[in-house]
Amino acid sequence: MSPKDAPPPLPEPLRIPVADSHTHLDMQDGTVEQGLAKAASVGVTTVVQVGCDLKGSQWAADTAAAYESVHATVALHPNEAPRIVHGDPDGWSRQGARQPLGDAGLDEALAEIDRLAALPQVKGVGETGLDYFRTGPEGKAAQEKSFRAHIEIAKRHGKALVIHDREAHADVLRILKEEGAPERTVFHCYSGDAAMAQVCAQNGYFMSFAGNVTFKNAQHLRDALVAAPLELVLVETDAPFLTPAPWRGRPNAPYLIPVTLRAMALVAGVTEDVLAAAVSANTARAFDY
Repeated sequence: MSPKDAPPPLPEPLRIPVADSHTHLDMQDGTVEQGLAKAASVGVTTVVQVGCDLKGSQWAADTAAAYESVHATVALHPNEAPRIVHGDPDGWSRQGARQPLGDAGLDEALAEIDRLAALPQVKGVGETGLDYFRTGPEGKAAQEKSFRAHIEIAKRHGKALVIHDREAHADVLRILKEEGAPERTVFHCYSGDAAMAQVCAQNGYFMSFAGNVTFKNAQHLRDALVAAPLELVLVETDAPFLTPAPWRGRPNAPYLIPVTLRAMALVAGVTEDVLAAAVSANTARAFDY
């Protein structure tokens, strides 16, 4: 294993335990037990395992049922909806290449997400939303239909809504307003600026910051963190993606939450313990556990 592929070292443990509000254990190396133990050893005692397709959502629900420290969310990722409707000739989806299934196929998949969302160990519906980076104009209708359906599912089951918003800020906010956002709404891997953070704050939306808040070219995220009320801030890994500096490019995992949290505390102008206590309480409130 080359140094650039090696897992970063264990950070100093947090004094106040926190949660990783968004992770993908099914995409990480090692067993679930190993990942959870490593995270707990540095004070990350709870993780929210996020589903992105039918297979991953079922896995999230099963894993949350098996481990007390794991909570699940279930959804079709914004990029998954167009693949179901229009097909996936390149096989990018983890479920493999598939033929177009049309709107009926999307309706069937959404019905399964609805079923999973009713389970007690499932605390949220997501990640759902809009992604204009990977999906072109031809996929927008499927994404929007799926997003609106997920909002309805979250509200009906009383679950948190976990939003994936990539280069689609205005449309995501518009659809939330049109549909009426659930009582608890989380912007995962918050990617907006300070002005959008103020809009989120006015609506009571949680903003979850990931390792990219530490990147040199992400001043807008740090500005947004300063603008975000402390009671609406969460922290996440989105592991195995978005490993925080100075380990950018290496594999990410929940045990690296302390690296991001300490960087966030410096930006927000609060102590590590103050931020840890806040995000711990906020995550429990956001996901109602």
